[in-house]
Amino acid sequence: MANGGDVAVSTEALQAHYRMMQTIRRFEEEAARAYAQGKIGGFLHLYIGQEAIAVGAAAALRPDDYVFQTYRDHGTALALGMPADAAMAELFGKDTGCSRGMGGSMHLFDVERNFYGGWGIVGGHVALAAGAAFKARYQREDRVTVCFFGEGATNIGGFHEAMSLAGLWKLPIVFVCENNQYAMGTPMERTTAIRDLTLKAQGYGMQGDRFEGSDVTRVYEHLCAAVDRARGGEGPTFIEIETYRFRGHSMSDPAKYRSQEEVDEHKKRDPVAITRAQLIDAGVSEDALDDVDAEVDELIDAAIAHADEAPPAKQQVMLDSVYVTTYPEAG
Repeated sequence: MANGGDVAVSTEALQAHYRMMQTIRRFEEEAARAYAQGKIGGFLHLYIGQEAIAVGAAAALRPDDYVFQTYRDHGTALALGMPADAAMAELFGKDTGCSRGMGGSMHLFDVERNFYGGWGIVGGHVALAAGAAFKARYQREDRVTVCFFGEGATNIGGFHEAMSLAGLWKLPIVFVCENNQYAMGTPMERTTAIRDLTLKAQGYGMQGDRFEGSDVTRVYEHLCAAVDRARGGEGPTFIEIETYRFRGHSMSDPAKYRSQEEVDEHKKRDPVAITRAQLIDAGVSEDALDDVDAEVDELIDAAIAHADEAPPAKQQVMLDSVYVTTYPEAG
């Protein structure tokens, strides 16, 4: 666990990070394939290229800490321990999904692991995360909230309201901006007047931190420091992690607004490839890592098979969990 400074990461821990990052990568690749086959409906936002952030952040948290994410939520859910079967079944709209097939790709939810979404409204969930942090402080719980969002959310009203109150009340929360350079198809320079988004942290009286996020160990170290600060009563941190999504905004986006040369340049910092190279440098053999890859392939193949065979979402679940069917009698 973190101590606020540099955090040593063992080879065994790095191997675990690699396994999870590869799991997220293969999950997303097979989800894309299933979407193309018509097995997944609605929207599908892939996390390919950003895996180090979810895995590094999850490793810095305790099991009872709260986590909120945007609609690009598959990677974070898996990193926090959601079974691949439950996640894939949710994408397929099946009853065995984490939200009983009612949420789909954008609304993964796992109360057991304190993962509270999966939210579809840009920036709308940031205030909810601040509310969870307020609850933890009010009830004197030793819990931290981590809230992920994209750079496009930093121009939304709810973002500013949440940041303002979090700074004022020194809430135990870490705001993590996954800056993948594009708000849907709009480049950052067309949406904000500053390049360093953490300058905004100064206006809310909180710490700011900014770094490039392709190295899972770097993500872990920076998140550990921010989480420790929040847990120790020192208030929130606004972290901007520079990253890049290798696919379009969603499966319906061909991403023609950026060149292949740009994408290829960013792929040189592929977080999965970087972690694999670090493990080889540490003495782990290619064969051992190939075995990990094969085990992950089996896991994801099983998740696809489970989602294929699972029963579809049931109307009664919607009636029982979404709509109020009975009203308490007036006292």
